[in-house]
Amino acid sequence: MSRKSSDKLKLQHRFQPLKRASHWPIWADVITRLGVAFFLIGIVVLVHWIDRAGLKDSHDGQISFLDVVYFTMISVTTTGFGDIAPVSDRSRLIEAVIVTPIRIAVLFIFVGTAYNFVLKRTWEKWRMARIQAKLTNHIVVLGYGTSGAEAVRELIARGTDPACIVVIDQAGQRIAAAEAAGCNVLQGDASNDDTLVDVHIAKAQSVLVSAGRDDTSILMVLTVRHLSPKVPISVVIRAQDNELLARQAGANNVINPVSFTGLLLAGSAQGAHVADYMADLAAVGGKVQLRERPVSGEEVGSSLDRLASGGRGLRIYRGGKPYGFWEEETNILQAGDTIVEVINCETCEAD
Repeated sequence: MSRKSSDKLKLQHRFQPLKRASHWPIWADVITRLGVAFFLIGIVVLVHWIDRAGLKDSHDGQISFLDVVYFTMISVTTTGFGDIAPVSDRSRLIEAVIVTPIRIAVLFIFVGTAYNFVLKRTWEKWRMARIQAKLTNHIVVLGYGTSGAEAVRELIARGTDPACIVVIDQAGQRIAAAEAAGCNVLQGDASNDDTLVDVHIAKAQSVLVSAGRDDTSILMVLTVRHLSPKVPISVVIRAQDNELLARQAGANNVINPVSFTGLLLAGSAQGAHVADYMADLAAVGGKVQLRERPVSGEEVGSSLDRLASGGRGLRIYRGGKPYGFWEEETNILQAGDTIVEVINCETCEAD
């Protein structure tokens, strides 16, 4: 057997299906169902015991409490051996009006439980595996700490469907938080090839890396870049010395929260509203927003200051190189250019 076939079989053996949040914990569901069922059975036992004079035991003619419990169980389960039977009119009326509806309710509870815990959960596991197999153009978030969780919240606020976001983290508490947000989750090591292959990293729209430690984040970037040479990668790096290493590892965007905080502080020192405007640009809740998009067909040949979107063009990327609005390269937009523009939030919602 070839090495490629062996690796494929190994992957299939350890394939981990995604999970999505369940609104009702399993243990709570089980306890509730069993509690209701036994409560109803207890009511029937009580009714039969009170009306035991209307029952007849063909074995010894005596109705004990054990006989009542026995008759209740075979009656509720519709077994009906016939050794104990209601003989009085009142007992038969009780069986028809009280016990029969309870019997139907108990059967529905047990059938519903079997459906929920056997059929439904098996179906849900199969469905999530199918969703995982068809994952494409999704956003993968590696690490759901403070930065990762905030990034997911901002993505959802900007209109991204949580079902299009896959979160990978090793901590169960963080995975539970990501599930609660509606994301697909996978608990595992995001620096492991198999884990990233499970979420179809090569078909992802983009990857956001925030592991909490620079060395771990850079290792994740290396692993992602190895598996997907073209996917855009953004990574959070906290030490300035590691920014170059992250770029050499394959990151397209390196975000240093310490440096960004310094920029905001410096901006506030030079003007009371500079830092406010920078924060406004970064958040979806502000009046304006930065957006990156490819040049449209109707914009080819025009200049950066005459965009069809109505936004204010700031920069273009052509052949991987940035050009500011003051440079002559932005006077004539070309097919394949990427535009960075400022738009107002109303325009963003309309788009």
